[in-house]
Amino acid sequence: MHSAAMPAALATITDPAAAVISRLTSSPQAKAATAAAFTTVVILAVFIGLNKAQKETKVRSLKKSIPLVTESGNLTEYGIASQISDEESIRLAGRARKGDFDEEIILEQLARNRVFLGDDGLAKLRSSFIIVVGLGGVGSWAANMLVRSGVSRIRLIDFDQVTLSSLNRHAVARLEDVGTPKVQCMKKALEAVAPWVEIDARNDLWKLDVAEKLLEGNPTFVVDAIDNIDTKVDLLYYCKTHNLPVISSMGAGCKSDPSRICIGDISESTEDPLSRSTRRRLRAKGVTTGIPTVYSTEKPGPGKATLLPLPESEYKKGTVNELGVLPDFRVRILPVLGTMPGFFGLAIANHIVTTIAEYPVDYPAGKNRAKLYADIGANLAGLESRLRGNAPGIRVPLSENDIGYLVEEVFRGKSVVSGFSTRLALVRWLPMKGETRDEGQFALGLGDVVLMTKDEAAKHEELVLKGGKSVEEVYGKEVLERVERFRREEELFRVYR
Repeated sequence: MHSAAMPAALATITDPAAAVISRLTSSPQAKAATAAAFTTVVILAVFIGLNKAQKETKVRSLKKSIPLVTESGNLTEYGIASQISDEESIRLAGRARKGDFDEEIILEQLARNRVFLGDDGLAKLRSSFIIVVGLGGVGSWAANMLVRSGVSRIRLIDFDQVTLSSLNRHAVARLEDVGTPKVQCMKKALEAVAPWVEIDARNDLWKLDVAEKLLEGNPTFVVDAIDNIDTKVDLLYYCKTHNLPVISSMGAGCKSDPSRICIGDISESTEDPLSRSTRRRLRAKGVTTGIPTVYSTEKPGPGKATLLPLPESEYKKGTVNELGVLPDFRVRILPVLGTMPGFFGLAIANHIVTTIAEYPVDYPAGKNRAKLYADIGANLAGLESRLRGNAPGIRVPLSENDIGYLVEEVFRGKSVVSGFSTRLALVRWLPMKGETRDEGQFALGLGDVVLMTKDEAAKHEELVLKGGKSVEEVYGKEVLERVERFRREEELFRVYR
């Protein structure tokens, strides 16, 4: 085909299509459809634009509520007050809890945790409900980081107020908060960080008779950050017997080495008086394991901080117990290095976050002494059999739980004679007096035995239990006083069993 004929041929081909399009667009139906399509596109564009503008407005509103570091703030008698007024913080938090807060903003704030834990892990964390009991140095840091990490519902329980002396270790308290309830101080600070979080602040003292009310709601985790031994044991025992997941902080006082902080079962915690007393009380109630704890293995030593004694002048004022804020609460000053409670609180928050999100964490294995207790029980039964002329079938009336209590809590895992902690054995302290040799007819109580090394126990059996010598003839004054002190302690704690 010649080039001159090409346009004519194309015109012949396209004319029918053009004619069809012309007829369609000129009909009333086509015009109506075109108008409707155009209207739909316009409305969709307007909707998208308004939605985008609304999001941008929310973002600008949020950013505007965050003060610039260059703003001077209002000077109070304690220093510079918050740039965000309490009213504005409360209003913003109220809006957020009603859903008037952009999900995109929340996810952006939690972006680093989101990529670390994954979408499923973060979703689990955001749907969790945590109760923190005690908002001192440890509890405040735990609550602070739980909210910052994505927990969307939290209950704060504490009866106390912010004091000047607590500012060295509290996570959020400021001078202007002194004299105010810790729960309100904490709530105000957390709402300024994450206003979408539901924060239930309870200005109450946790006690056993109000446990059901304060711990209601099926919490995902309970945080024990109490430093009073009685209420601490009650809380842990209640959680354990009511199947409430709980993690407990042991003592951060008198500690200075963050590298010694561990997370492990309560049966593994060592070198801490609060931990030892807690274990002892719980063991007396039948709870020996199953409670994760944060504790320090740092040992006391020369030159290190210790619990300060009360001045003599305070004793002269009357009963020391009357000096406490509440009955049974400590009145002596506990030296606390301000950094250490934060480490404990952060460890608690980390454990809860990774546990809920099911993020794999492998803590170093602690001690498992079940076999040791069984061996000590068998050796004690052998001794009792020999003292009865090798009587067969002797069964010691002490359970494995009793033996563990004596070894770990009463004698601190060390021989009363040498202080050694290897090849241990329980042995009668005093010879039998008029006891029958029949199986099951002899008395052997917790206060009747002491812990020694196996070599020391063999010597004690030979000289005292069979040889007729008195303990005064065999042992020096220091050992005798040590045994007596341990026996008095055991009698004191026996009431809790």
